[in-house]
Amino acid sequence: MTSVSALLGDSYVKHPMKDRFLKWQCHVRQMMMRDNLGKPTDAVLPEVFLEGQDNSLGSIITIMNKLPMYSETPEMLHMARKTHDPAQRRSQALQYFSATYYQKYSHFSDILTATFQGGSQGAAQILKAAQCRLVFEAYSQKFDLLCQVEALSQSNPLYVSTLAHNRLFNPDLPGETQVLGFAPDWTQCIAEP
Repeated sequence: MTSVSALLGDSYVKHPMKDRFLKWQCHVRQMMMRDNLGKPTDAVLPEVFLEGQDNSLGSIITIMNKLPMYSETPEMLHMARKTHDPAQRRSQALQYFSATYYQKYSHFSDILTATFQGGSQGAAQILKAAQCRLVFEAYSQKFDLLCQVEALSQSNPLYVSTLAHNRLFNPDLPGETQVLGFAPDWTQCIAEP
């Protein structure tokens, strides 16, 4: 499998499972913003499984990031800088993400990201394994994604986008935040139904 950093530079490649998953994720994330005031639901909180382990490490909050040519990171950074009032920032973020942000699934990278506190034991376990399964299950839909995992550098566009997104909802995000990228191997992924 290609590394996360190499995948980021690739043009959008079609795969039926990839397209199906991204369409579903865009739909459930827009619903989450509109109906659940941005509070993460099971649809964006996959269980993490390491190879050879039957028990989950727990769930993580995943972020979908736009491909570089469709990036809206500058807009998110501007929103965060515009006000120091967390309630106002959250309200603007909800309005922003509820509108058209998730309308075009083809504008998104299939590399999911998640933040971890610096020194996180869970992140260390996932990185040591180098791959894991992310199991999403919600709304009578299940996706079991086999993913290559990589720690993203602070200069990686997905790192910057992930922090910009998360700071809109959590202004107290620690400075020592680690971002992991999860790149699915679509030939090894399963969907039910």
